Amino acid sequence: MIVEERCYTIAPAHLREFLTVFEREGLGIIRPILGNLIGYFTTEVGMINGVVHLWGYESMADRETRRAALAASEDWRGFLPRVTPFIQAMENRILVPTAFSPLR
Repeated sequence: MIVEERCYTIAPAHLREFLTVFEREGLGIIRPILGNLIGYFTTEVGMINGVVHLWGYESMADRETRRAALAASEDWRGFLPRVTPFIQAMENRILVPTAFSPLR
């Protein structure tokens, strides 16, 4: 298993709007394609106006296949203009669990 950590910095005063639009419209598109949503968070300390979401995949190949399917989705491409104006910065990391991690 691998975990993809995606971190977004949202424009000031637009965090609630971003979350509302994503929950109402985007989640129903992205979740069936990417599958294993581990968590979706906002930050309280550190990065201001931060959104962090974690997605679990069986492997890098599984991630690549699912991300390609998402990129090919007409619904997803139609949805992106609803939220991308709110995103100021994006960061992505792939996390590999240790042998003793509860998530593996």
